[in-house]
Amino acid sequence: MRIGLSLIIFFFTINYGLVIKNYDIVPESNLSVNEEIPIYDFSSLEPLLHTESENIHIVNFWAMWCAPCVKELPIIQEYEKNHPNVEVLLVSLDFPKDIETKLKPFLKKKGITSKVVLLDDPDANSWIDKIDPNWSGAIPFTIVFNNEKRSFHERAFKDIQDLEREINRTINNK
Repeated sequence: MRIGLSLIIFFFTINYGLVIKNYDIVPESNLSVNEEIPIYDFSSLEPLLHTESENIHIVNFWAMWCAPCVKELPIIQEYEKNHPNVEVLLVSLDFPKDIETKLKPFLKKKGITSKVVLLDDPDANSWIDKIDPNWSGAIPFTIVFNNEKRSFHERAFKDIQDLEREINRTINNK
């Protein structure tokens, strides 16, 4: 009887410990905007490059290994924070296998809260031309658009004034 009771207590303790061990409570402050980073091929991404909205959209193609891209990310994010009606999409060209180990930690470290997706489509020669036939494929590459106007920028923005100037040229013809 004593052995049976000891075994029951032993198994209950082990099961209880496993349940507690597998139950993670994540503080709300640790939740990230980019907790889930969707992976798209170009046919899935393409609809996001067009809009019926009058709002300004900024789509930036970048990668963690691209120094000018990384330098430009805070500029785009600052513009987004100052203009709540602007929709920003950061399209990472990094490897899907690096999302958990490199991309998410990178975004957290840099404080990037703009929406990020990852483009995983090996036929770059096809989709680059569909975006802009003049695009060489170099990054950073940014598209600024609304439902009526569109511009392509195959360069990094130097500062927020540079970005604002290009947006005004595109959308407001200034």
